[in-house]
Amino acid sequence: MPQDILIHDATVLTVDEKNRLYRNGTVVVDEGTIREVRPSEPGDADAVAETVIDGSGRLVMPGLVNAHAHLELTALTGAFSEMSAGELFAEMTAVCERLGRGEYEYLVEAGCDLAALNFIRGGITTTNAMEALPSRGASAFGEAGLRGFFGPWISDLFWDIPEDEQFERARSFIEEYHGAYDGRIRATVCPHDDWSCSRDVWERTASLATEYPDLPVHTHLLELDASNTMARANDADDSLALLDEVGLLNERLVAAHVRVADEDDVERMAANDASVVHCPSIFCYWEPDGETDWTPVPSLREAGTTVGLGLDDHYWHDSSDLLGEARQTRLAANLSFGTNQFESMELVRMLTIEGARALGVEDELGSIEPGKRADLVVLDLSDPKFAPKTNVPALVANTATAGDVESTIVDGELLMHDHEVRSMDTRTVCEGAESAVERFMEDSDWEMDVGGANPPNHLRTVLDLPKRGPAHLVARLGLQRIKDRL
Repeated sequence: MPQDILIHDATVLTVDEKNRLYRNGTVVVDEGTIREVRPSEPGDADAVAETVIDGSGRLVMPGLVNAHAHLELTALTGAFSEMSAGELFAEMTAVCERLGRGEYEYLVEAGCDLAALNFIRGGITTTNAMEALPSRGASAFGEAGLRGFFGPWISDLFWDIPEDEQFERARSFIEEYHGAYDGRIRATVCPHDDWSCSRDVWERTASLATEYPDLPVHTHLLELDASNTMARANDADDSLALLDEVGLLNERLVAAHVRVADEDDVERMAANDASVVHCPSIFCYWEPDGETDWTPVPSLREAGTTVGLGLDDHYWHDSSDLLGEARQTRLAANLSFGTNQFESMELVRMLTIEGARALGVEDELGSIEPGKRADLVVLDLSDPKFAPKTNVPALVANTATAGDVESTIVDGELLMHDHEVRSMDTRTVCEGAESAVERFMEDSDWEMDVGGANPPNHLRTVLDLPKRGPAHLVARLGLQRIKDRL
């Protein structure tokens, strides 16, 4: 029987336990599974397979894992670029409140389709996304052939959606989508963060997680200075103590950012086998002043914590290029902690196997090894910028961009080959995004064109902002700060 896909005479970066690198390697895929990884043989070019790919001048590596993301507002890429952090947060909160009430579904649908398209084009095969309306993303990614982890965020102090309704949404989503699309779509439990959730929400989240013990628990953790303040308002010593008390500080925890972690936090994260997702571009773009705390990725990794990489809100920093996050990780860490914080292969592993490990699927994904699912990307290294092709891990971490991805394979299916996306119609997706933005401008009073974007007037934004939840948040933080000073 012919194999499904055979790639021969390629540079193969396996990212296995020994980081094996084949100068001229062959990868054989059959029934969605990697069957062989070996040096190329003279007859490989003439082998019988449904698709034979000449890997000369190409690099084959595992598909990229975008371990923390939000997708729904992808069609608004470019809309937030010139705002201050305060303006951004206000406008985003106003839009998210309406998303939570089921408005702008057309914008969400177009945005998720656009994200799926661009992730295929950039070699992202697995995404872990926290959304207001995750069913849209789950369907878009499932139908596009991608792999994704999705869940609705839960918070009682960020917006005004009733708490009971949020937990019912979460349970319904899990029941409907976990394991959907031949198992490529999985559910997660998503308490939004440690600064906008009450202790009651954390306790209810822990109960929900107990009902579904195979699901990751995905949250924003130690992102803001307010994180530990809110934990004290929740009758805990700090954020990690609160999670520990409710039973969520464990190997299932996927924590984005961990930006203000101190040495004790680093030790506790490692001791409890929790994972971290680092998203450098979002903070480089919005908070790059000299006083800003930076995620202590070197210390976390030295302590044994798994650290993956994510794009976060890629429409805030106008890039869906996950390869670029590796270079940004290196540069930001060098600036904050001194040079030579990472070897290039470490960054490649953070793009792939460590993201898979954070999500609990390292036995299935993240490296090119026999028996694993065939999630692969092929990069074209023929461009002069890669010459003379020495130190391939450094070329991936420092030089490669999304535009160098030539083919993207998920579960043995060619979603893109020779730069042609096969699982989605590029023109239809782009036209859908344009139409959605035009409708959004009519519905919201935003103004957007090729020259930039202007949000509605401040009164409109204030009217759209949630009221009860944020009012309680501000009051609780304010009261706790007074207590801290006494």
